Amino acid sequence: MPNLLVKPNGTHGRVSHVTPESAGWTYVGFDLHRMKPGEIVAAETGSREVCLVWISGKGKATAGGKDFGVLGERMNPFEGAPHALYIPADSNWSVTAETDLELAVCSAPGGGDHEAKAIPPGTHPKLSRGKGSNVRHVYNIMPEDDNSAHSLLVVEVITPSGNTSSYPSHKHDRDDLPNESLLEETYYHRINPPQGFAFQRVYTDDRSLDEAMAVEDGDVTLVPKGYHPCATIHGYDLYYLNVMAGPKRVWKFHNAKEHEWLLG
Repeated sequence: MPNLLVKPNGTHGRVSHVTPESAGWTYVGFDLHRMKPGEIVAAETGSREVCLVWISGKGKATAGGKDFGVLGERMNPFEGAPHALYIPADSNWSVTAETDLELAVCSAPGGGDHEAKAIPPGTHPKLSRGKGSNVRHVYNIMPEDDNSAHSLLVVEVITPSGNTSSYPSHKHDRDDLPNESLLEETYYHRINPPQGFAFQRVYTDDRSLDEAMAVEDGDVTLVPKGYHPCATIHGYDLYYLNVMAGPKRVWKFHNAKEHEWLLG
């Protein structure tokens, strides 16, 4: 199995690159570009659909022959909801950085008759989940109920200092609807302040997979199967961008039975 912790490759250009082939799975792809003003990133989508997420900074975007103007307003991912842009399969896109820009490229198999569209902040309401030291704040970008994509599910989460997230432990690795959906998942992690770290564990019931990772600013983690809780440390907030995809665009998870009492 590939290493589940993917460190950034440098500080400029395409610093993260996850493909179905490199991850050893079928659906999810993820790239992270760090750009200087005036630099351009462009691509054809081919058979895949794409969601671009402005992690920080501003950039002028075109997609599918449409000019979407300058998108992005926050200067770091802890400053509220993002700008995003969806591009369907058999299309193209281009982003020109107006400021220093961190651009995430989330991808999965495409299909259907979806059209390119901007997803501005506030498209979906901010949600808060959990209680006590399990509180986290959620910005949905492409949730399952928006019917705007073939397979992509994209969401951002902010976990405050000292809290847990993606917890109580849950998994979504069986194609067994309505009980559970099969979804591969990537986490793109950021830490505030950036010198901090957090922890993530990926494990299965039989412990045939059981990997605990210290994640630092800019790391990507892979969740091919199993449970995948995160924990911050005191003094450092955790941001992550989740990309999920599978055979059906449904997020239906299964809680670890031994931890379900925490939901009471």
